[in-house]
Amino acid sequence: MKPEEKKVFVRDKFAAISGKYDLLNSLLSMQVDRYWRWKTTRLLREFPRGPVLDLCAGTLPLSLELTRQARERQVLAVDFCEDMLRQGVRSLPDDDRRGRILPVCGDGEEIPAPDNTFWGCTVAFGVRNLSRTQQGLGEMYRILRPTGKLLILEFSRPTNVLIKPLYNFYLNKVLPAVAGMVSGDKEAYEYLASSIAAFYEPEELLAMMRQAGFAKVDRIPLTFGIVSIYIGIK
Repeated sequence: MKPEEKKVFVRDKFAAISGKYDLLNSLLSMQVDRYWRWKTTRLLREFPRGPVLDLCAGTLPLSLELTRQARERQVLAVDFCEDMLRQGVRSLPDDDRRGRILPVCGDGEEIPAPDNTFWGCTVAFGVRNLSRTQQGLGEMYRILRPTGKLLILEFSRPTNVLIKPLYNFYLNKVLPAVAGMVSGDKEAYEYLASSIAAFYEPEELLAMMRQAGFAKVDRIPLTFGIVSIYIGIK
């Protein structure tokens, strides 16, 4: 798809499944997604105060974890699918986190924030959905303060000879069937599988982060390499 076509497709698909998105995340990952978000957020513990950007925030699960782990942290939660943000706002707990998460409908390739604003930028399972990845990484660099940290939590492809075929069968056969039955939109989860297969190799993404200006780039694989945390410092 051309960049603008991909934007429309991804926005429409996420809008269609927004009501079942959190349920399916927990079901399909067997709730391991909670550990992935916890692990990612822990890597921002040197910035317990001040603003953090949660990009491609969706229904706000990572925003909630970011504010749960640091009680003086404020989070700007940006996503270009308004239905996902509205679903997340409806699910916010009735505690202080509701006042520390600011949801904004905006584009990750043109982030609605000034230069040098945030101590941290997190992106959970959203970089694959950018239509212009390098432009998005440049924007993430722009909005971070010097010494600020970028954390990208993203699906990757396991290389273990035992895990790889099992994972591919689950991703391409089991997941779309189950998710399609629950959500009513099998195509959205077929897109998930194809987008993971087509995504950059880890070294490619790390090189793109360096090109955007990030230093000390690194990768932490989790759960047999099913997902990875990519780290970059401004």
